[in-house]
Amino acid sequence: MYPDPKSVSHAIYNRALASLPGGNTRTTVFMKPYPIYAARGEGCRIWDVDGNEFIDCINNFTSLIHGHAHPSLIEAATRQLSVGSAFGLPTESEIDLAELLVSRLPSVQQVRFANSGTEAVMMALKAARAFTGRPKIAKCEGAYHGSYDYAEVSLDPSPDAWGRNAPVSVAYAKGTPDNVLADVVTIPFNDTEAAVSLVREHGSELACVMVDPMPNRAGLAPADKAYLNALREITREVGALLVFDEVITFRLGYSGAQGLWGIDPDLTTLGKIVGGGFPVGAIAGRKEVMSVFDPRSGKPALPHGGTFSANPVTMRAGLAAMQLLDEAAFTRLNVIGEAVREGVNEAFRRKGVPGGTVGLGSLLKIHFADRPIRDYRSAYMTEQETKRQAVFNLGLLNRGVLAASYGLMALSTPMTDADVDTIVAAASDALAEVSASV
Repeated sequence: MYPDPKSVSHAIYNRALASLPGGNTRTTVFMKPYPIYAARGEGCRIWDVDGNEFIDCINNFTSLIHGHAHPSLIEAATRQLSVGSAFGLPTESEIDLAELLVSRLPSVQQVRFANSGTEAVMMALKAARAFTGRPKIAKCEGAYHGSYDYAEVSLDPSPDAWGRNAPVSVAYAKGTPDNVLADVVTIPFNDTEAAVSLVREHGSELACVMVDPMPNRAGLAPADKAYLNALREITREVGALLVFDEVITFRLGYSGAQGLWGIDPDLTTLGKIVGGGFPVGAIAGRKEVMSVFDPRSGKPALPHGGTFSANPVTMRAGLAAMQLLDEAAFTRLNVIGEAVREGVNEAFRRKGVPGGTVGLGSLLKIHFADRPIRDYRSAYMTEQETKRQAVFNLGLLNRGVLAASYGLMALSTPMTDADVDTIVAAASDALAEVSASV
């Protein structure tokens, strides 16, 4: 049972505190009173250093759509490792993966690879500035787009910073320069009229509007199609680019979220699943826009390097991962995702606990709110909801199901119907604990 002060994880944590601030490298994996340290993974399961087994519903925060140690991905990476892991030259591997992405995304003609979703977003925003010659960007309140200063503005504003008439651009990290805030226009998610008004107001200075069609940190509520259509129209009107952040939502379907919604952005950022379990990022879009990276005539408008960008191990593993994600794989992921959402929603009703799930495809998020979840503000947890989420998450953990502390679940192709039943049963029992704690 967690927590256990005699556990190996606890001992490792105490050791780690001396050399790592907080005991690990990622804020997102920290837990109180100590994080659980992973030892190995296979399929949809992982084992910690104490030998405890979990069904993995985090999957490295949505990146492992094929779970752990998939044989095809191991084979692709190992085959490449045997002939070299990285070179100071391009390789054919990046062409192969780029061609696959172009074939799946109608809005994309060219691709540029990077090493993370954060880097992909950073370069997409810089590309928009280079292409338009404009300084400002617009982004949705509460939406996470990585750790670039401009992208993380207004990531988690508290209610006292929401503003009366429109969202206010506020810093996420201490030390963010004021000029960064001045160059970011924060717009509300799923509020078409207000978003269009703000984009039009600042249109002459806007390089782009960046939107995640189903933003995880802002509640994982799907965007209204009318909202995305309106952003597409207003960006064209004011001469700004529309950028889709599909680092997470590309796992929603064969052509990502833009395929489901039928929207063609000017630029798309990718990451996570396209690397086959290895670090990856990608900037993709129309040839005209992507030309800012082109060095054939001398120094490009936007120089871009990166020692490990498009490294062939990632490219080969990513290609293998994407080839496994055919239409049948997405159909299966949709089926198990809907089964978990329906099962958990039914458990909420049976246990008399306010809340339920949101999401699409293989993604879902659990909320303890009796109101519709449509954006960051409606998803913002009260103190009571935060306590219920903590009880629920601990209940899942001690029943062998690993989910993100804030309620996110990301399912994977190795999951069986029996695994789905186990996840739903664990959620039901955890909700019983929540009900008893009220």
